[in-house]
Amino acid sequence: MTKMADGASKSRLRVILAASVGSALEWYDFFLYGTAAALVFGELFFPKSDPVVGTLLSFLTFGVGFVVRPLGGLLFGILGDRYGRKPVLVATLLMIGIGTTAIGFLPTYAQIGIWAPILLVAMRVVQGLGAGAEYGGAVIYLVENAPPKHRGFWGGFAPLGVSVGNLLAAAAFALVTMLPREDLMSWGWRLPFLASFLLILVGIFVRMRVSETPVYTDAVVARGKVESNPAMEALRRHPRNFFVVLGARMAENGLGYFFPVFGLSYIINTVGVPKADALSALMLAFAIELFAILGFAALSDRIGRRPVYMFGALAGVVLAFPFFWMVGTKQWIMIALAFILARAVVTAAMFGPQAAYFAELFPPQRRFAGFAFARELGSLLSGGPAPFVATALVAAYGTWWPVACYAMFLSLCTVVAIWIGPETYQENIEADETTASELPAAMPARA
Repeated sequence: MTKMADGASKSRLRVILAASVGSALEWYDFFLYGTAAALVFGELFFPKSDPVVGTLLSFLTFGVGFVVRPLGGLLFGILGDRYGRKPVLVATLLMIGIGTTAIGFLPTYAQIGIWAPILLVAMRVVQGLGAGAEYGGAVIYLVENAPPKHRGFWGGFAPLGVSVGNLLAAAAFALVTMLPREDLMSWGWRLPFLASFLLILVGIFVRMRVSETPVYTDAVVARGKVESNPAMEALRRHPRNFFVVLGARMAENGLGYFFPVFGLSYIINTVGVPKADALSALMLAFAIELFAILGFAALSDRIGRRPVYMFGALAGVVLAFPFFWMVGTKQWIMIALAFILARAVVTAAMFGPQAAYFAELFPPQRRFAGFAFARELGSLLSGGPAPFVATALVAAYGTWWPVACYAMFLSLCTVVAIWIGPETYQENIEADETTASELPAAMPARA
């Protein structure tokens, strides 16, 4: 009995590591670009522009990765529903690793001219295609292996991995920004990108050692439920749930990039806070967020996904203006508090329950495609444009209040989506059709 228990514990630990570690390494790569866009890419790849335009162009290139993410979600989501979760998890991690490592080798504008930003965009495309299904695959792998009453908590390890990736990316750039500026701009910025190659090897090793999920094996393959186009079936059969995912992403993804990417650039370049102070405050927020995500995810197992998610979206509305008041003081403690409230309260309250919630909205035979495609369409509308739009608003109006209004708009979109969405935390995720998806749109879901 003890050996069986030990074996089950090791198996569960392996599942959690495969999803969360891979997710952490993958999002280290993806967020690494966002940090570099805020700190160095404007000068290295767009030097003909003035500083504001250079930052805008680097953020625009950041958004290119989001343009292709729905394509990646669609392609790899279909493959994940047709051929299994595990092979797609390995493939997407490889794509992100190759794209990120290659950025570390790119020549700059001073070396090859216009080809430098073109190659940078090409690598962002590779990253974006892989990222389009990576997170969804990690979430589904966790949720489909989780005990029924703990899917929220288990699913929380995927967004936990995202926060770890954020923390690693911020820490990597905090270290290299300690170099003399000449060294940072000539070779130091490359080190975090090149280091990702070793990290990806660890993720691949872990993911190759896990098996397929029992839900996919028993509820899809064994029952002959594999569909030729699960993405279109998800949109046709579950339109409300599909658009709930889109709306729920507006605040979570938009503010998730808005605060750490645009916020970091704004605090350094506009407010005039030293890079080291801004990065250390952001790193502290990411560290606290690790615990908050699991806490909110576990809470959603007890009271439901919707109440927890709604709290995060409403908190985003409340924080929009105070965030800028706090960072405007230039005091480190107030900047840290602003980032902590943004990441460990607003984002964590949505990100924690989101993993299980999105997976529960679709039946197993079209879960990967429906989840990934809808989620990444939401990324295209929210997270990708957020840093660019925010920077453009500051440049156009010369003040921060239009940006705060933009943040409130994203949050209110999510409030509406969660209000009309179904509750799912007590659903059977092995069922061919989710009960929640059949509820009339106007009917309040149970709490």
